[in-house]
Amino acid sequence: MGTRMEVAQLENRMNTEDYRKLQGLFVDPSGAPRSLSRAEFINLAWSSVGRGSKEEYGLLFDSVVVTQEHRGLLLDIDAVKEEGRVDWGGLCSFLLLELSDKVKNTRSSSVPCWKPPRTLTCPHRDPVQKVLYLQSSGQYLTVSKGGTVGLRDREDMSLLHTHRLQNSTVTPKDLWVTDMVLLHNVNKIAVSFTSKEVCFYDLLSKVEFSCKYKLQGLKFTPWCLDYWVDPSQPDLAVLTIGDIGGQVSALYFTSAEISLFERLSLRMDSDSADIVLWDDLVKGKHHCCYTVTHRAHAPAWVRKVRYLGSLEAFVSCSTRPQSSMVIGWREKESRGLRVTLFFTKRGVWDMDHHHGLNLIATAGVDHQVLLWNPYVTSEPVCRLVGHTSPITAVQFMQTKQQLLSYSKDKVLCLWDVSLQKCVHRLAGVFPKTQEDTHTILFLHEERQLLLLSFNSLLLLLETTREEKRTSSHEHPVTCVLYNSLFRQVVSSDSASSVICWLADTGQKVKQFHRCHGNAEISAMALDGTQTRLFTAGADGEVKVWDFNGRCLHRMNAGLGRAVEISQVLLLKRSILVMGWERMLTVFRLHSFSQSFVEPSEWKGGVQHRSDVLCAAFQPPQTLVTGSYDGEIIVWNNSTEKALRKLRPHAEHREGKKSHFHTQMRLNSANTEDSDNSDAITALFFISERTTAVAAAGGADLVSCGASGVVRLWNTVHSCLVGHFTAHNKDLGSIVTTVSPCGKYLVTADREGTLKTWDIQHYCLEPCDGVTKETPTLLCRFRPHLDRVTHLEMCLHGDTLLLLSASSDCSVALSYLPGSTIGLFGQEEQWCLERPAPLHPQQEPERNQREQGGQGRERTPPVPSETLPDLGPNTPAEGGEWTEENFYSGEELTV
Repeated sequence: MGTRMEVAQLENRMNTEDYRKLQGLFVDPSGAPRSLSRAEFINLAWSSVGRGSKEEYGLLFDSVVVTQEHRGLLLDIDAVKEEGRVDWGGLCSFLLLELSDKVKNTRSSSVPCWKPPRTLTCPHRDPVQKVLYLQSSGQYLTVSKGGTVGLRDREDMSLLHTHRLQNSTVTPKDLWVTDMVLLHNVNKIAVSFTSKEVCFYDLLSKVEFSCKYKLQGLKFTPWCLDYWVDPSQPDLAVLTIGDIGGQVSALYFTSAEISLFERLSLRMDSDSADIVLWDDLVKGKHHCCYTVTHRAHAPAWVRKVRYLGSLEAFVSCSTRPQSSMVIGWREKESRGLRVTLFFTKRGVWDMDHHHGLNLIATAGVDHQVLLWNPYVTSEPVCRLVGHTSPITAVQFMQTKQQLLSYSKDKVLCLWDVSLQKCVHRLAGVFPKTQEDTHTILFLHEERQLLLLSFNSLLLLLETTREEKRTSSHEHPVTCVLYNSLFRQVVSSDSASSVICWLADTGQKVKQFHRCHGNAEISAMALDGTQTRLFTAGADGEVKVWDFNGRCLHRMNAGLGRAVEISQVLLLKRSILVMGWERMLTVFRLHSFSQSFVEPSEWKGGVQHRSDVLCAAFQPPQTLVTGSYDGEIIVWNNSTEKALRKLRPHAEHREGKKSHFHTQMRLNSANTEDSDNSDAITALFFISERTTAVAAAGGADLVSCGASGVVRLWNTVHSCLVGHFTAHNKDLGSIVTTVSPCGKYLVTADREGTLKTWDIQHYCLEPCDGVTKETPTLLCRFRPHLDRVTHLEMCLHGDTLLLLSASSDCSVALSYLPGSTIGLFGQEEQWCLERPAPLHPQQEPERNQREQGGQGRERTPPVPSETLPDLGPNTPAEGGEWTEENFYSGEELTV
């Protein structure tokens, strides 16, 4: 039996002449175009082209027909064999669509693989202020706040020599260095001090670091420096100074290689340095240099300055929102500056410029990296969202379209600028320090070397190799489901797309675009027949789709408002929607006679004191709901009456306000898990544990949410049976899922790490008090690089599999207890019938016990009732399903 992989190989083997022969088959003897049946195509193509087998041409024909006739799910292949026909245009469309899909799915980003971090020996206890690379010697130069300079070896970064900078203006104990820059064209360094001066030290003099000039008389303390040299005229250079008074000052040198300053007098200090007064520079007494200034940042401190020679402009930033970034443009034939201001919500700590892209990146106090066009002040080009604390440093990789960013919570992110997404996230490897740690980031791109300072500590990160990373979606994935009828995986993303994948191979079958316009899909569910897909959007609507791309119903959950829907739960005669208010929103099946469906009244009324975020159902009539404040309510689903309440603490925090929209967006990485330590984001009944187990005092319900804690409850006696910390609480909310057999519990965090726990006998028997023991950890692995947004277990044939979706735009398939098969959409397809190799990202750690969400309850089967089909004339609303996106998605190279 042939496979689609063989078809891809057939198409790869065919050359231009072979395709010309194929084109000739679709022309009749009179020269008119014609179509071919399956049998005609197989016989003619096989005899004419001469490559491959008849079986391979048959598989190619079937794939073209699926695309040409817009059949989303091909359940009866015999029908295609009898009535399907293919023309040359249909074959070309299929080949082009397959090629386009291959390009999209194999577009991957270079992701660094770091060696274990290494802490470097420092000769001082005060913070490192700057790291420089000396091109002439190949060595690294560091300077501390107290003025200690360290010289390091190029190869192993060992400390070669230290020296204390001399400055007779202040006593050694009062010496405070704020910044340092390399004047590489004149072999000097410029160092700024809190004594309101900039000193110029010679690197080549016989006396180490002898001071040649002292620039004094500055109005404010200089805080940051920058130095630029004209590559075509090394005599022309610019030294830029940013100070704590909000002023940006620049010194233009016109004969730098001859002399930076003129010697106007014999005035020297005890360091034998020439004294240069700022007022003399302003008055033009030094003919070899002149100054320009602006005070657009006042009264805020200037945090960083850069002179961009390509733009002939000065770029600076501050934490003042109104002047978060300022560009001072040089006026032609003038020494004045034209200033433009860029606004952000909370200001900017750092910024960098990419010469090739001409983009400026800003490190926001509001946790966002913004990319700006220097000529557009109204809004940024894009926002890179993923950090959960203020960003303190950004650095472009000039040879790539990539950007590094570092935040206060010690998370380093690597961004693909063209894709506008995080392709790598590094956390948990940095030293534990105080919150006010002074951190600088130094990237030596040529050597793929990264240095980070943590006060007086220096941490070295080096890369070993680069690995290619596949993206299943073009945007962060929000949800993943398994369709047992079609043996397919369904995933959704933040750009409102839905993709169907073959579970057996990982290849794409079809794709919905813009299902909810531009609104993110936050939750999905399948009905009991597995033929209807429910998608919940941030626009406040739940839509019902068939798998041919038709929108059958629109459910008005938000009553016209844009609301956050966290879960859709399908029951026998009703559909529950929740996430944004204290009461459940219910839709009765008898209401689905129209395309636009309004909600009904929940008979139980408002029982929760905070927003309901999740629910679970246990036949025949037990319903449980969990809320933002940590409360669980047990309901009788038939009467819709509340029976019991479960709380994690004896005293309930009344009136705790919910901000789910801004604080509980667990699918996004731009929020903080503050003030939601009790929030319940997922509930699962342990299906194999009967009512008798619960009646005897054992746990029958699992909940998870913030702070990495998993809790097990007894719903009969309304009590907490056990709890344990599955992940570090600093990682915030976790997601979880429970296997149908009740043996496995899988948890995942925002670093992409998954853990599989054995809970088969955990909290099975009643005990005195609450169990705090941790269940057996079977496996720990990492198939993702960023936050895991959703987990789903499924029985595929006789194999129990795990699906995981992530903000890194990937959907992974894994065996239990924990070996990753691959990522959906990757170029090399897998076959579940053969043992699969471990995925490169996997980090198994078996038989470990560790101490230290979001999940969505699987939809229970609906016994007999299904939603009515409105018929073939129902318009497809809210989604786009055209020939460009309705296709069989196997890999193809032409």
